[in-house]
Amino acid sequence: MVGASLLKEGSVRIVEYPVPGSHAVLALEGRLDVRSAADVRARLHQAVDGGSGDLVLDLSALAAWDATGLGVIMGTHRRAGRIGRRLVLREVPPQLQRLLVATKLHRILAVEGATADPCGATLPAGAPAQPLPPLPSAIAPLH
Repeated sequence: MVGASLLKEGSVRIVEYPVPGSHAVLALEGRLDVRSAADVRARLHQAVDGGSGDLVLDLSALAAWDATGLGVIMGTHRRAGRIGRRLVLREVPPQLQRLLVATKLHRILAVEGATADPCGATLPAGAPAQPLPPLPSAIAPLH
């Protein structure tokens, strides 16, 4: 089904894009938070259960997410994995990338355009791929 649906007082909108091949693309717009989580969860689970191949979530227009919204993403990731599918996050805004890194979920979730670090973890695009050099053992005091 192609189209858009407005959920929970306009806090989030989900748009499904037609794409050739064996994957689906959904775009989330607005806020994925406690007010919209239940409806978004139901729609994402429907998309996982009703398709095949990768489920790509375009997050370029997602203004924010809270812990509940992040839980929706993780639940969708687990559900997709159980049936042999993969959830792929596309165009993750920088502030949401930082949250993925801070929670170490960037190591679990597939993020399109990400680069691998030397330890095998996934880092958002633009993050350093090499470890930073160690700090000097003695730093001169400021005068």
